[in-house]
Amino acid sequence: MAVRNISDISPEIMDLAALCEANTGIDLKFYDQFDVKRGLRDVNGKGVLAGLTEISDIQSSMMVDGKSVPCEGQLYYRGQNVESLVAGFIKEKRFGFEEATYLLLFGKLPNKKQLKDFQDLLNSYRTLPTNFTRDVIMKAPCNDMMNTLARSVLTLYAYDDKADDTSIPNVLRQCLMLISVFPMLAVYSYQAYNHYICGDSFYIHYPSPELSTAENILRMLRPDMQYTELEATVLDIALVLHMEHGGGNNSTFTTHVVSSSGTDTYSAVAAALGSLKGPKHGGANIKVVEMFADMRAHLNDITDEEEIRNYLIRLLNKEAFDKKGLIYGMGHAVYSISDPRAKVFKGFVEKLAIAKGREKDFILYSTVERLAKEVIAERRHIYKGVSANVDFYSGFVYSMLDLPTKLFTPIFAVARISGWSAHRIEELINADKIIRPAYACVQERVPYVPLEERE
Repeated sequence: MAVRNISDISPEIMDLAALCEANTGIDLKFYDQFDVKRGLRDVNGKGVLAGLTEISDIQSSMMVDGKSVPCEGQLYYRGQNVESLVAGFIKEKRFGFEEATYLLLFGKLPNKKQLKDFQDLLNSYRTLPTNFTRDVIMKAPCNDMMNTLARSVLTLYAYDDKADDTSIPNVLRQCLMLISVFPMLAVYSYQAYNHYICGDSFYIHYPSPELSTAENILRMLRPDMQYTELEATVLDIALVLHMEHGGGNNSTFTTHVVSSSGTDTYSAVAAALGSLKGPKHGGANIKVVEMFADMRAHLNDITDEEEIRNYLIRLLNKEAFDKKGLIYGMGHAVYSISDPRAKVFKGFVEKLAIAKGREKDFILYSTVERLAKEVIAERRHIYKGVSANVDFYSGFVYSMLDLPTKLFTPIFAVARISGWSAHRIEELINADKIIRPAYACVQERVPYVPLEERE
C-alpha cells in the first residue's frame, strides 16, 4: 500500500466525504419537534441556562412592567463593573491586568500589599523550562500560533511532576504559571514562525520582572524592545476587557465541560484554546481588519458617507468582501444597545489613533459604526438592537500597536487564560458531576443486512 501524504485529499476521500454529507444532514423540523435549542440558544438568542457562576456577569436587558427591555450593556467581574474597574486603575495610573486577574481568581480586589505580592508571584513563574523554546517552540513552527500555543501547553504537562493533581492548591499553581508564561509562548511562537517560515530575523527577548504583562508583550515582540506608555496602557486595557465574559462563551464553557471530567489543567486549557481558535469565537477582529482593508480598496473616497453606506449594503447583500452577508464587528450574541467593552475601548482608541497619525482611519471606523446600525436596521429584521462589539475596535488597536495579525487571537488567549483559570477552579470546587447533556437521536431503526447482500 502506498504511503499517503498527510495533506493529500484523494478521490476516495472526496467520495467518502460526499457519503458522509449525504447521510448526516438533520432535518430542521426535528429541532422544533424535540424543542432543541440550536447552539444552546432560544429563538431570541438567549442562552440556555447551563450552570451557575460567581466569576462574571453580563447585563443586556432589564425588567420593566414585567417585560424584558434592552438596556445599555454592562459587564461585571466578581460584581465589579468593568467600566469602573478600568476607570479606577487609569485614574490611579497603574496597569490593571494583574489586578483584574487577582479579582477573578480570588473574588475581591487586592490591597497594595496583596497586589505587590501577587505581581511578584506571577513574575516568579515567568520563565520556561530549560531549552523549552528551542526544543518545543522552534522545532515545529506552523502558520497558526494558536496550534503552537496549544502544543506548548500540552508539552508543559511533561515537565510538571504533579500534572494530574487536581487539588485546588496545585491547580492554582498551574494556572498562575500558565497566566505568566502565555505571553512568552505566544510571542516566541510568532518569532519562530516569522523566522523559519517567513525568513525574517529571529528575536528572543526575555521578559522583565519589573514590567507588566502588557509591557512585556511589547518588549518581547519588538526588535528594539521599545514602546510608549500609551501603547502599553491601551494593550493593558485590551487584556482586561478580553479576560472574561461570562461562563457561557464557547471557550469558557469548554473549560467547564472538560474540567468536569476530572482531567488535568493542561488538557483543559488546550481544549479552551482549540475553541478560541475557531473564527466564530476568537477570530472576529481579524475579519474586521480585513473588511476595512477591502473597503478602502473599493471606495474612491473614504470620507464619502453615501459611498460607505452603499458598501455596507453590498456587504449585507453578500456582494462585497467575503460575501457572507455580515458587517463584522457589528452585533453581539448578548448585547444589543451597546457592548460596554467597546464603549470603554473607544476613547483610548481615539487617543492612540491621534498619537499614531491615524485620525482618518478612526473617523472611518466611527462612521462605519454609526452607518452600520442604520443599514442593518433598514435591511434586516432582527429581534434586538445592534451595536459595535469589542472586536470592532480591537483589531484596529492591534494594528496600530504593530501586532501582527497572526498574534491577534493568541493575544486574546493571553487575556482569557485568567478567566479560564477562574472558571476551572470554580468548576472543581463546586461541581461533582461530569457535564453530560442529552441528544435526541432522530435516526430511524434499520435492520442488519449481511455483508454479501449489501448493495
